Amino acid sequence: MTLTRRHFIGTTAAVAGTLAAPMLGAQTRPRAVVIGGGAGGATAARYIAKDSGGAIDVTLIEPSRSYYTCFFSNLYLGGFRSIDSLAHSYGKLAADNDINVVHDWATGIDRDARTVALAGGGSIPYDRLIIAPGIGFIDDAVPGWSVAAQNAMPHAYKGGSQTEILKARIAAMPEGGTFVMVAPPNPYRCPPGPYERVSMIAHYLREANPTAKIVVADPKEKFSKMALFQEGWNDLYPGMVDWIGSDFGGGNVEVRPDSMEVLIDGEVVKADACNVIPAMKAGQIAHAAALTEGNWAPVVPATMQSRMDENIHILGDAAAQGDMPKSGFAANSQAKVAAMAVRGALTGSRVFPAKFSNTCWSLIDTDNGVKVGASYIATDEKIASVDSFISQTGEAGDLRAATYRESLGWYDAITADMFG
Repeated sequence: MTLTRRHFIGTTAAVAGTLAAPMLGAQTRPRAVVIGGGAGGATAARYIAKDSGGAIDVTLIEPSRSYYTCFFSNLYLGGFRSIDSLAHSYGKLAADNDINVVHDWATGIDRDARTVALAGGGSIPYDRLIIAPGIGFIDDAVPGWSVAAQNAMPHAYKGGSQTEILKARIAAMPEGGTFVMVAPPNPYRCPPGPYERVSMIAHYLREANPTAKIVVADPKEKFSKMALFQEGWNDLYPGMVDWIGSDFGGGNVEVRPDSMEVLIDGEVVKADACNVIPAMKAGQIAHAAALTEGNWAPVVPATMQSRMDENIHILGDAAAQGDMPKSGFAANSQAKVAAMAVRGALTGSRVFPAKFSNTCWSLIDTDNGVKVGASYIATDEKIASVDSFISQTGEAGDLRAATYRESLGWYDAITADMFG
């Protein structure tokens, strides 16, 4: 099935249901607050506001004035997009939907008082709270690496300046130099996927520095779309990519940012550019509010409500929800389910059964796109996959080109769905 902008918005918006009637008289509107303005948070704020017909007072708390998508950032590394094409502002979202956008950091949540504290001072009260904080990094996940070293060995797993730094490091590599990636363990944020990133860097180097090498140290035995990526690397970038999985010491890694060295199972590799992607966890605000078990925040699948607090919903990368990957598409899908649940709780409007979907596209080379995806339902225990699909090795070039064009349509559709 080819996904167009009209199809994406139409099918994924179906769960939003009918508009709720505005509240009457001088009664104060119920308050929904959303923390985080990414694929989950921006979508949730927009759908609560528009589908309640103004019956709910919506506030979005997001420190950045421009949101740079992590999805498609690998295409910037490969030279297929500009960094500006990944940037989106909140002005239209605020103006068209009567959403109060507060550009500040949420530093704490008082769950008893139902307030969110702001770094700039003061707090914002809520009746229902949605948290979509994205990812944080686990301290000491990669020995020798910390956030203090992120300029020397960037993670580029949060959009914007980190992605620009990584591209600059790659562009500055000497002829025949070595790029090293330290890949993350499961589970990790899907886009920007590490293996699409390898493909895009290989694409760039094939043109700009064809004798360069790419070394990937990976703690996993296998990864998503592995056969598709390895086919692409072998056919399109022969001899350039050396993937070292856990069987060969890929999980035994130490880095030395000052000397730009990476130790892989005790062997020193001198890196001219290095991308360290550490193990991940839910964004810090979820931990600060005691909404996590281990690294992630467990939720009720049918509503995305926290299992620790029924007045809070948790979306996207931060949620421990079951079978869905940690992707922008997944966060957007979950946001619509949560928005419908919040609207139902605050206005008494009808709530429909939750349905979820996801597709993750990856670009291997020019007009060579692949994808994987599924449909999901909410069970008592988890969001469960019920139907899945994946591109196949050996596909014809016209099919791969159509898959890439499909991904471009999806990008336009999801960013319009997030920001209006």
